[in-house]
Amino acid sequence: MSLVRPAGEHGLLVETGSLAASHRLDALLRAERPAEVEEIVPGPETVLVVARGGGQSRLRARLAELADLASAGGDSPALSEKVVTIPVVYDGADLPSVAAETGLTVPEVIARHTGTELVAGWLGFAPGFAYLTGLDPVLHVPRLTTPRTSVPAGSVAIAGPYAAVYPTASPGGWRLLGRTSLRVWDVHADPPSLLPPGTRVRFEAT
Repeated sequence: MSLVRPAGEHGLLVETGSLAASHRLDALLRAERPAEVEEIVPGPETVLVVARGGGQSRLRARLAELADLASAGGDSPALSEKVVTIPVVYDGADLPSVAAETGLTVPEVIARHTGTELVAGWLGFAPGFAYLTGLDPVLHVPRLTTPRTSVPAGSVAIAGPYAAVYPTASPGGWRLLGRTSLRVWDVHADPPSLLPPGTRVRFEAT
């Protein structure tokens, strides 16, 4: 049986063991949506469930059952059928240095970045900041040694095995490849994030 343990006063943390299982459990929970559940936060190997009120023991047992179903679902995550295409102007400040570090030309970096379908693994760092998994291994470059004090909203960046779009202006040390006019975070939208976990994503040069 999957491990479910308390996390704070109202949270239950389910250890899934993999991102694929986290995505499947997230999908199962959102489909069933127990009445007491207020928030579901999938992570790389966990899913945090926030639930107020009584019935914690019953919910804990149900979470374990659903987690076991998710873990038995094979290696494929529960992905969205829709692919979000993100138009990018590739004029980022770090594009030349990424090309130099990877041994590619700038056009080859762009081709690698646009040539792979990515998946939103989880949200973190800032509201709406989706860690996009599946980046071409050749583009796995380290973060900047000294982060920038401000990165503009809409900046398209990479760091390690991940790609991302900065949803709002914030400090950041990811390598900037370009920018998009597509809004990936809107507090007035439902859901506010354009790239919830499990979303399939492609970048497109414009």
